[in-house]
Amino acid sequence: MPELPEVETIKNELATHVIGHIITGVTLFWDRMLRQPSPKQFYHCISGKKITELTRRGKYLIFRLDSGNSLVIHLKMSGSLILDTDMPPEYTRAVIHLDNGVNIFFCDPRKFGRISLVTDVGNITEKLGPEPLEANFTVEMLAEKLEKRKAPLKAVLLNQALIAGIGNMYADEALFAARINPLRPAYSLSQDEIKHLHYAIRKVLKDAIKSKGASVSTYFRPGGEMGSAHSHFKVAHQKGKLCSICSNPIERIPIRQRGSYYCPVCQPGKD
Repeated sequence: MPELPEVETIKNELATHVIGHIITGVTLFWDRMLRQPSPKQFYHCISGKKITELTRRGKYLIFRLDSGNSLVIHLKMSGSLILDTDMPPEYTRAVIHLDNGVNIFFCDPRKFGRISLVTDVGNITEKLGPEPLEANFTVEMLAEKLEKRKAPLKAVLLNQALIAGIGNMYADEALFAARINPLRPAYSLSQDEIKHLHYAIRKVLKDAIKSKGASVSTYFRPGGEMGSAHSHFKVAHQKGKLCSICSNPIERIPIRQRGSYYCPVCQPGKD
């Protein structure tokens, strides 16, 4: 968290405020969030540079600069980018100052977020799998990703090297929509189940983007507003609540050290 829908929302809502504008400076309140280069080099290389494009790859935000470098931000578990022209919000770790008077505050209570300034974005993103909302993410491609994998399906969906951008919440929601148990070995799905899962992944992500992401903890949109995708969740973060399909209580189980929510009646294990 934030996952693909939240990062996509941030990208969409930041774009008009940042593209074409010059970075006049950066303030780091916590130097350790800067992965590369050194703070001194970072200040020198970024000041006075124009933002020419803002894109997303997986859970990364990529600000392309007219110098040829790219500012890459990963919000990790608790990061948000907030637009403001006044005082820094609570938990501000860095501020990007623009020539239009706008400040982008990188707020991160848990301090896991990271900033990098790189000449080649591929060095960061090359290990990411395909984007699940792009046309080349087909049923056949998903089948290839699942083939021969004995790990629990939920864990495979969270593997960013296989599919980029899906996180804990939306994996739970997609598996519920496809009526597949999260503990099933990935290789065990039938062709029909793979088709249902493929459809569910894309629909769940698209619907969440329409709802501007899910504010279940620390996520806020750039204007400070909350997303509303969480209000439509069927299982994610719904432990103890009644399933909307069968009225059985939603359960939470650990899978590879991550909490997973599912309905044991609608998503039964396979004998």
